[in-house]
Amino acid sequence: MDKIVFKLNHREVSVALDPSLRLLDVLRDHFHLTGPKEGCGEGECGACSVLLDGRIVNSCLFPLGNAAGHNIVTIEEFSKTQRYEVLKNAFHDEGGSQCGICTPGMIMAAESLLAANPQPSDEEIRIGLSGNLCRCTGYNMIVKAVKLAIARGTDLW
Repeated sequence: MDKIVFKLNHREVSVALDPSLRLLDVLRDHFHLTGPKEGCGEGECGACSVLLDGRIVNSCLFPLGNAAGHNIVTIEEFSKTQRYEVLKNAFHDEGGSQCGICTPGMIMAAESLLAANPQPSDEEIRIGLSGNLCRCTGYNMIVKAVKLAIARGTDLW
């Protein structure tokens, strides 16, 4: 079996695994990165969201073989940044994270959105987060959290 080489959290990794395996399973089972969650397994909930070259993807739908040559960033690596701290604190302050299942995916989606559009409108925030489901907050608190992060981190994005 050929090795699949890609960057994981900015470090080159190489795995000799079935390229059709889901990236989510490889992250959790092989690399022990448990931030991405198995929510639906169908790409509907966003709990498994990671960044692929800075863009949000559902790792439950992403074949490992497609990671070759790309940089995958998980919440574990993103949590080491100042941008994460601003988002995390805003989610906490606005009640945007309750049970916590969707929170890593929501934060990764917010990062992807803000990296591409540092001053999104409310509608653009909702669209940017639309691939992530939350069963606790009703989304208004999450949108408020992203707006608070924007206000607090204007020089970060």
